Amino acid sequence: MSDHPACPQCGGAHAYADRGLLVCPECGHEWSDSPQDGEAGDTVRDSNGNLLVAGDTVVVIKDLKVKGSSIPLKQGTVIRNIRLVEGDPTHVEGHSEKIRGLVVKTEFLRKA
Repeated sequence: MSDHPACPQCGGAHAYADRGLLVCPECGHEWSDSPQDGEAGDTVRDSNGNLLVAGDTVVVIKDLKVKGSSIPLKQGTVIRNIRLVEGDPTHVEGHSEKIRGLVVKTEFLRKA
């Protein structure tokens, strides 16, 4: 039995190391086992894996429905001056031109 952790995406127990990454043969997901370059474990990354910090500008990569609003967030919408959600590396806060007070998952964003 390997000493590698289970896959965070599918939970598969057969992960193996390949060039500094862990790979799941069941779903094909690749991830890093440890933070690199002195980064903390709660780093916030966009859909492409780029590091996000407070004040960055991001772009929405797909149309999203917004709870509590009849206006959807369209692909290509720019969100300027984002804020990181404390203790949650998968969400950021920000404002678009038409909608204020958005909380968006980082998997739907890319750094501009």
